[in-house]
Amino acid sequence: MTEVVDLLQRLIRLDTTNPPGNETAAAELLRDFLEPAGVECELFARTPERANLVARIRGRGDGPSLALLSHTDVVLADAAEWSREPFGGEVVDGEVWGRGALDMKGEVAASAVALATLARAGWQGAGDLMFVAAADEEVGDGFGLEWLVQAHPDAVRADYSLNEGAGDRIELAGKVLYLCATAEKMSSPFLLRVHGRSGHASMPSIADNALVRAAPLIERLGQFQVEPQLIPEVAGFLRVLLGDVPQAENALTVARGIAPLAAELIEPLLAMTVSPTMARASNKRNVIPALCEVTVDVRILPGQTPEDAEATLRGWLGAGDYDLVNIERQGGTRSEIGGPLWDAVQSFVSAEEPGALAAPICVAGFTDSHWLREAFGTVAYGFFPARAMDSETAARLIHSADERVPVSDLELGVRFLRHAAQAVCG
Repeated sequence: MTEVVDLLQRLIRLDTTNPPGNETAAAELLRDFLEPAGVECELFARTPERANLVARIRGRGDGPSLALLSHTDVVLADAAEWSREPFGGEVVDGEVWGRGALDMKGEVAASAVALATLARAGWQGAGDLMFVAAADEEVGDGFGLEWLVQAHPDAVRADYSLNEGAGDRIELAGKVLYLCATAEKMSSPFLLRVHGRSGHASMPSIADNALVRAAPLIERLGQFQVEPQLIPEVAGFLRVLLGDVPQAENALTVARGIAPLAAELIEPLLAMTVSPTMARASNKRNVIPALCEVTVDVRILPGQTPEDAEATLRGWLGAGDYDLVNIERQGGTRSEIGGPLWDAVQSFVSAEEPGALAAPICVAGFTDSHWLREAFGTVAYGFFPARAMDSETAARLIHSADERVPVSDLELGVRFLRHAAQAVCG
């Protein structure tokens, strides 16, 4: 059994379901693994049971720093839906099973092993190599990286960082591509408040039902369309794939002509997306509601603002007796495509699989990377290579039953993180 498999099994067997998290147990396990290898470790916690680990191999002080980002919390796992114990960490047919195997204790284990093996070999870069195993990524209640950049900025400040978000190996148009996430959309949900007049449900004609008034607005939101645009990440992806970049209005058609997967990758990245997901009206069956509140999930492109989104939504819905309130803004950051970190990704891909290419992409959701980009201007990529399990299977397993990761992908990830550390830190 390899070191990364053993460590991942031990991490999976610690139930860090968030809420409540209890990530301190994972942080202490990682510290106990790393310190004997000579890696400097420190725990930072807003509350004792929600600790974040920051591990470091200090550099000589004359080069750039690299942070390997990860999180140790996981989402709920219902054992009744699983074929195996979700916190068992079993190895079956060359795969490690358990909640967090893909999201993202596998990368946690690989990052720790990369640091430990480099430290044991006596490696020292020109700049610091850091490993941040953060709490609270899945919920985001202010116990993890968001809190660290505010309360302990010097502990996590980095020139470059690597995190989850991409790394999938895909084959399209006769080419092998490894996706590298260089940007993320912003989560910018809105609350649509539709007004009416309450009354007794037995006499509907004397009231003005806000729920009924909301129905055509919800239907309109479900039909939302806007002119497509090509952000740099999608243009870069298409350039690697096609050797050329089509016009924005033709991009989806061209992608569909290549393969359904190509279209699935770029479609949510051509414009802001709008999805009504929750509605609340009367709390009693016999009361006609005077107010209906509809939660609308909105994801906007890097460079767009919630104010832009609000103007677009109002233009789409038209005038009416409703309010539209932005209730969150997270993510929506990007890093340059190119430079030392991009070169490290491309050189690794080429060495592991001659002829394969790294292709930029934007994450349709968002990760903790945005905290470093916003706080320090960090060049942050999402890249943890995976080729034994196809991307569509992995996508179905994340946050779902029977989550598992191939051992060979864990070992591939360790090799990449070691390579990136030596290439970027010098």
